[in-house]
Amino acid sequence: MHQHDVLLTVEDLHTWFELRRFGFFRVGYVRAVDGVSFQVGRGEAVAVVGESGCGKSTLARTILGLHAPTKGRIVFAGQPLDPKDEAAMRAYRAQVGYVQQDPFGALPPFMDVRRILTEPLVIHGIKDRARREVRIREALEDVRLTPVEDFLDKFPHQLSGGQQQRLVIARALILRPKLIVADEPVSMLDASVRVEILQLLRRLQETYGISILYITHDLSTVRFFSERILVMYGAKIVEQARTQDLLSRPQHPYTRALLNAIPDPDPDNARRFREVPGGEPPSLLHPPPGCRFHLRCPAVIRGVCDGAAPPDLELAPAHKVACWLYADHVRPDSA
Repeated sequence: MHQHDVLLTVEDLHTWFELRRFGFFRVGYVRAVDGVSFQVGRGEAVAVVGESGCGKSTLARTILGLHAPTKGRIVFAGQPLDPKDEAAMRAYRAQVGYVQQDPFGALPPFMDVRRILTEPLVIHGIKDRARREVRIREALEDVRLTPVEDFLDKFPHQLSGGQQQRLVIARALILRPKLIVADEPVSMLDASVRVEILQLLRRLQETYGISILYITHDLSTVRFFSERILVMYGAKIVEQARTQDLLSRPQHPYTRALLNAIPDPDPDNARRFREVPGGEPPSLLHPPPGCRFHLRCPAVIRGVCDGAAPPDLELAPAHKVACWLYADHVRPDSA
């Protein structure tokens, strides 16, 4: 990716939370994000996938500026973010939209649609009422909440789940951001509505050239939505590649296990063992040494995978994997 095409760069990002007992005795740190690096291009849709508890949402909230990174840096449009610079962070947040998982919980229940969409415009200095009204109507039309007059005076509880999420997307779009972070945006919606919302996000991305970081545990949706996939496990990225490459040629054992867990409509496959290997995801308070996946990995190399964390290895252009299986000096046939 050429440097001028890069919108977001995440470099060696760590987000740790101190855990205390009785308010003063330090137990340790929850390493929710533990050394993550990647880039998002201008107008690109990138998916971050992984099981619950792997650090996906913390990564999203750190990028949004809601958590301060413990280590590492985030660079947006060529400018490193400084969480202590309030003016710079306010300008940054105006360029980054947020679509939450729970649309009803994300919307203030005592505000009508007009006021919900007016608030970010006022906060970010758009004082002209006529200009605000134009923006509000454009945003509602963009997300297909039409006729607009039917929705302006409604409150969130008067909308269906799908309409609520369209309103959340309208609010994320209202300042015309360069990046939208969508954290599990369809997981709480009915199956019949999920495809509609993803198609809406994709259409808006293409119409306005917006970059999207799509956080999900559901690999079955990413093939229709993202251009690249980052696979996250135990607070680290274990594989990243273009969507088609990753889905057709997964390299990391965890990625293969995730793909095997996707529901298969073929009844002949119904009896196949189709889930991630036994055991639980690793503790982020006391992560295991070496590769975070080695305790569940069917291809583990004893004395290697449980010793040191694997490096990022580039197997093909834009296809990286963090796995000792692909390091020549530790292949099983030479170990």
